[in-house]
Amino acid sequence: MTKSQTSGVRPAPDPDGRPRRRSVPDPVLGAAGVLIFAGVVEALPRLGLVSDRHLPPVSDMARALAGEAGGSAFWTALTDTLQGWGIGLAIAVVAGTALGLLLGSVEVLRKATASTIEFLRPIPSVALVPLAVLVYGTGLRSTLLLVVYASFWPVLLQVLSGVRDIDPVARDTAASYRLSPLARLRYLLWPTTLPYFMTGLRLAASVALILAVSAELIIGGSGLGSLIASAQAADAVPETYALVAVTGLLGLCVNIVFRVLERTLLSWHTSVRKEGTA
Repeated sequence: MTKSQTSGVRPAPDPDGRPRRRSVPDPVLGAAGVLIFAGVVEALPRLGLVSDRHLPPVSDMARALAGEAGGSAFWTALTDTLQGWGIGLAIAVVAGTALGLLLGSVEVLRKATASTIEFLRPIPSVALVPLAVLVYGTGLRSTLLLVVYASFWPVLLQVLSGVRDIDPVARDTAASYRLSPLARLRYLLWPTTLPYFMTGLRLAASVALILAVSAELIIGGSGLGSLIASAQAADAVPETYALVAVTGLLGLCVNIVFRVLERTLLSWHTSVRKEGTA
């Protein structure tokens, strides 16, 4: 019996005749990268290469996080952060989508507002902190102002790009058949704009979370940002790192959720099909 008969099924060869190597799944590579990074962070202070006052070991961060998670204050802060993020993102998505469809559909309005949008868009949201505190104080409404302002622009610009990307032939055909506004929205605007909208939504979700935590950190009030500021003021280094890691994990979860949502809603789109077969 030959070696080829005892080795079972071999991988299909590449076009050049060489056996095709089995690729490692992306989730496995991602998990391996996280474990390696955690091992490096654990080893650096243990070996004395970095002071644990500057970078505590991962095990100390894990114990600090377990202690924080054991109290109700942590979960209340997490809920408050998610509340500010969710409400602000919802407002920004509704406003950005509605305004984007309106400005993109009416050429005169788009040209008239282009310079205003380009003037307001680069303004950093943190520059509005004094105004937010002056008008709304240190409550939830100040956080919402910053979150809405920051996450509004990705949605608006992506929807504008989607409306402008509509095929002129399809637009003229819809006008020739005198489709109703609802029919144009369903058969013309929706299929073309949806991929752009989903990209804007995913970007806005990440930006909204960043601003929610930043607003709590700078302004105060309740939330994970406020807990981070309190831990830093108390010189609790492991707790500070642990809470920062929680915000990172929260951002990772938000990105994964919206990527799954994007792939689900755009399963018919060419870009998603190519990504799935790659």
